[in-house]
Amino acid sequence: MIRMSIGEKIFQIFAVSIITLMCITMLFPFIHLLSVSFSSPAEATRPGIHLIPKDISFEAYKKTLQSTRMWIGFGNSVFRTVIGAAAALFMMAITAYPLSKKYLPHRPFYNLIIIMTLFFSGGLIPSYLLIKNIGLMDSYLVYIVPMLIATFSLLIMRNFFMGIPAELEDSAKIDGANDFRILMSIVLPLSKPILATIGLWQAVNHWNAWFDALMYIQTPSKMVLQLYLRRLIISNEHSELNAIMSQDVGVQEVIPETIKAAVLIVVTVPIVLVYPFLQKYFVKGALIGSLKG
Repeated sequence: MIRMSIGEKIFQIFAVSIITLMCITMLFPFIHLLSVSFSSPAEATRPGIHLIPKDISFEAYKKTLQSTRMWIGFGNSVFRTVIGAAAALFMMAITAYPLSKKYLPHRPFYNLIIIMTLFFSGGLIPSYLLIKNIGLMDSYLVYIVPMLIATFSLLIMRNFFMGIPAELEDSAKIDGANDFRILMSIVLPLSKPILATIGLWQAVNHWNAWFDALMYIQTPSKMVLQLYLRRLIISNEHSELNAIMSQDVGVQEVIPETIKAAVLIVVTVPIVLVYPFLQKYFVKGALIGSLKG
């Protein structure tokens, strides 16, 4: 045990108190929505913060889970999250690996071009024209292709690869392995922390994305869950609310506030459940990948 000075103890107490307060502050809105989603209409409309539902009702969830549009959006969001994150990891891995090698010809130039994209972008209109001209409008590929490379994540992965001992690769080359085989059989198995970290970042980005669907998708069956949520919560479209509230359960047993709260919980919970499985890799991957190189 390391004995701490009085100043270190005071600082630790202060830091823990601040972090605890921040956690409580962040949890309050989620707990409030969870309580409202399980409340009856009379309890949900009561002024103030709702921490514990007093008159528990599951009708809002029954109506929400009976919504066909919600399930279509949920399926599209799961598809783009799983496929998009996996494709982005693969593309960034095969890009970051050669960039991590000092013997790559013109390596400083490639790094400069990649880093420039962190500071400069074409803007909304050029991006829209590009998507239209390459034929991605109203296509599922518009969810995947534009997000294949994330510059910051690419640099983090490159730095992590630079920290892998070169002797491992040299021994594999002596045995006749090519660069692709080395990447797949040696480098990636040793890179689970950074792959889990960047995979989680990409999954969260895909799950929360809605603007690309708003801009490029016209077919309702290709709409993602976040765009459905935006129309329901922010735009307050009565057609979306009426489509949910007109299910089999009695109309008087739910109100728009409980429906909105239930949909928000349904949208939030899936991506939150992913984090515990990747938590053990997350901190290690972010720390090593940001420092090495």
